[in-house]
Amino acid sequence: MNKTKSAGFTLIELMIVVAIIGIIAALAYPSYQDQIKKARRADAQGVLMSFANTMERYYTENNTYTGAGTGTPPDTGAPTIFETEAPLDGDTKYYDLTIKTASATAYTLCADPKGTQNGDGGLSVDSTGNRKHYANDDCTGATTNW
Repeated sequence: MNKTKSAGFTLIELMIVVAIIGIIAALAYPSYQDQIKKARRADAQGVLMSFANTMERYYTENNTYTGAGTGTPPDTGAPTIFETEAPLDGDTKYYDLTIKTASATAYTLCADPKGTQNGDGGLSVDSTGNRKHYANDDCTGATTNW
């Protein structure tokens, strides 16, 4: 009897490899999604700091923070002196930028998550430099510093 060695894999071996790859992917994908959310949040934090710098320039020119938004006095809501969405680059936007409060001497800016970023909690920065990450998407609820 002449026994020949066959080259290749059996169907069982291929199915085992596919199952292992599936398990690894099932474990890795949620971590990947969390890292994407963290990266988008970090970008929104940087945009908020740029927005705060723009507010400071506005104050230097006008001696007030009011007038920087589209709403009725004290001009809260969407900004007129800065972009209204973050990130600044790219087509897909994950945060809406608003002026939450504004007076002659103080302001609070907010980045509300939207789209796939929903549920991540809002971000804010104020005129004294306090930076907060909120439990709710509309810059309300419990806070932690960022």
